[in-house]
Amino acid sequence: MYRIGRILHLSNTKNIILKAENIPHIGDAVTDEKLKPVGTVFDVFGPTSSPYVAVKPQVNSPAQQVNQVLYSTPAKATRTKRRRR
Repeated sequence: MYRIGRILHLSNTKNIILKAENIPHIGDAVTDEKLKPVGTVFDVFGPTSSPYVAVKPQVNSPAQQVNQVLYSTPAKATRTKRRRR
């Protein structure tokens, strides 16, 4: 688990916008400080020197979480089966 960044605001499409400190992968689970699930990483955009992250919320009232710090838990990697010769 690592820190993504602080919530800036909600977008017009109701996504949570973060100023990224660490860049997560798309599809990673996002939690708050108490490890309660907030949503999943939807998009990473902006300049590479200071990127932003859009999170698709799974909570009922994401507007109340503005200025909170969010954390990412990496998605579990799926193993590919090797093809037999």
